Amino acid sequence: MDLGSVIGLVLTLALLFGAMLMGVGIGPYIDVPSILIVFGGTIGTLMIGFKMEQIKSFGKIFMIAIKPPENDPKAMIAKLVEFSTKARKEGVLALETDVANEENDFLKRGLGMAIDGNEPDIIRDLLEIDMEQMDARHKSNQAIFGQLGGFAGAMGMIGTLIGLVAMLLNMADPAAIGPAMAVALLTTMYGAMLGNIVGGPVENILGVRNDDEIILKTLILEGIMSIQAGDNPRVLEAKLLAFMAPNERESQFD
Repeated sequence: MDLGSVIGLVLTLALLFGAMLMGVGIGPYIDVPSILIVFGGTIGTLMIGFKMEQIKSFGKIFMIAIKPPENDPKAMIAKLVEFSTKARKEGVLALETDVANEENDFLKRGLGMAIDGNEPDIIRDLLEIDMEQMDARHKSNQAIFGQLGGFAGAMGMIGTLIGLVAMLLNMADPAAIGPAMAVALLTTMYGAMLGNIVGGPVENILGVRNDDEIILKTLILEGIMSIQAGDNPRVLEAKLLAFMAPNERESQFD
């Protein structure tokens, strides 16, 4: 669980609703027609713009922002150094049992190809294709939340126009002006909240998660290439530590 994302979401909602409660309460900010326009309209436009498979995965994609996959470059470097040391002493085939028990699919696939005797260029090409396709899928999923932010804002503006038209048509009836004005103002508020609390921030953090995964897989790829080439474990570690921030580079050999 990413505490930063959870705390940020809870804090934002708590401050907004707290401010409402300190004013006139929550009640005046609830308007069913505005909710239908913004939330219903946003869902409908997303269904038009994306595949149904992506829409069905909306909740799963959102949870990646809250609870990202485990990503520990330090632990991966330590594992690759261990594999390198073993392969250098006993040969790459000695890693067969380790590969069979490996939980990281990318590492398992790459080392498996190395053990099978595939050429380094073939292994690199196949793993890079895997990374490119992963990046494309992730960016497509990110786009759902980016578009959600834009669509929510647009629906808010449409609701505002609907409310203003209704208000102008009923200027002679004071009782009708209030509800029409509520639609005009609250749709803008709902659209802004949905777009700026969910759409934009989730799109951004999904991009960060994707970048982290690409870095990890690039690190794994370079580790596999070094193991297959028979590089000294110290050299392999030095190469992989270059992926880390300077203050996080801790060698096992020091």
